[in-house]
Amino acid sequence: MVNHYVFWNLNDSLTAEEKKKAAQTIKEKLEAVKKLVPGVVSLEVRINELESSNRDVALISSFESVEALQGYQVHPEHVKAAGYVRSVTCDRTCFDFEA
Repeated sequence: MVNHYVFWNLNDSLTAEEKKKAAQTIKEKLEAVKKLVPGVVSLEVRINELESSNRDVALISSFESVEALQGYQVHPEHVKAAGYVRSVTCDRTCFDFEA
């Protein structure tokens, strides 16, 4: 199994309300993809609610294999969702590992 964790901060140019809406939209778009891509074991998007965090949004996902993760990354619906994510975030951190 391959775990794929991604963390983002939202653009500073967004108002608090725009950030809230953008985070919810990221959650909806990415979680919708999990039903469409073979090999997804789990996929959840969490929105920061605690001041102790230094990221706004986190994707926590697991895939059956490296090939399944690669398939997810190029799947047309993920590519569309990722385009939106890039439009509202200012940075990205990713950590992938096999378990």
